[in-house]
Amino acid sequence: SIGSGHEIVVFTNRETGSLGPRSVQLPVWAVNRPARILHEQFNLPFLLRRERIDVLLNPGFTAPLLVSLPQVTVFHDLQHKRHPEYFRWFDLPFWRFFLWAAAHKSRRLIAVSEATRDDLIRFYRLPAAKIDVVHHGVEQAFFDMPGGREHGGYLLCASTTHPHKNHDRLLAAFARLRAERPAARLVLTGVRGFSAGRVTDLIAGLNLGGSVDLKGWVSREELYELFRGASGFIYPSLFEGFGMPVIEALAAGLPVACSNIEPLRGIAAGTALLFDPEREDSILDALRALHDGRAPSGGRERAAQFTWHGAAGQTIAALELAYRK
Repeated sequence: SIGSGHEIVVFTNRETGSLGPRSVQLPVWAVNRPARILHEQFNLPFLLRRERIDVLLNPGFTAPLLVSLPQVTVFHDLQHKRHPEYFRWFDLPFWRFFLWAAAHKSRRLIAVSEATRDDLIRFYRLPAAKIDVVHHGVEQAFFDMPGGREHGGYLLCASTTHPHKNHDRLLAAFARLRAERPAARLVLTGVRGFSAGRVTDLIAGLNLGGSVDLKGWVSREELYELFRGASGFIYPSLFEGFGMPVIEALAAGLPVACSNIEPLRGIAAGTALLFDPEREDSILDALRALHDGRAPSGGRERAAQFTWHGAAGQTIAALELAYRK
């Protein structure tokens, strides 16, 4: 209904499959980044002409560079500029070239947070007027979860096991919490990242096997169950473009403790306990507060401001503006 008056064609990858009569399934897997980029650069332009596309939305950093139609590209972060040490050396040239090229090729950009917008202006020297900030939304399933959890249950951290997610300090702090409060439990879930092996080794080395449950990737329904059963949520990331798990935890009615960094600080807006993610003592204090039921709660009103309906409307507006210019 938001896009009424427009004809929308969705190009999907093989993982997604068909989304109806106005979708075009591409013969590439999204997880195969080299193949996907090659297809985007050399095959997608042909499909855009065939489908008579007037304006193109690129939802993930990169854009076809050999087309003349107006484009809007979504940037989730500029981590490769802020923290290149977290990238493999052979990945960095890709990120540096294609993201810079997409940012300058696109008529308009969407940043998922004010922090990402500021990074685009700083690192790519782009005018602020070219960038629209469109926050992510939150699924209704999180709001439907019962609020008012009793303290004493497990604490939850939902995060890919990448270095910047800061599992090292979290586990070290949790080991100290366990020494004080032997009943404390921690559940970790998320896609296996570059630090997955180290996280497993740390759990064993700190003798946390009986108190830390490393779930890894779980289905969406399993994730909902983990949120329903948790008594608190902790997110110790060193860098974020948006911080989706924090908003989801607030929507679920959980007490939340998260890193005192942007954009998490602005997203939580006083409804979460903030800590210094680079100080183990600060993380420990946050864990104590969550475990003992002393962390803030009542973040659902804040989370309700982040809706996919609103995000869709802002995205359509950005596309219309790009087309008119």
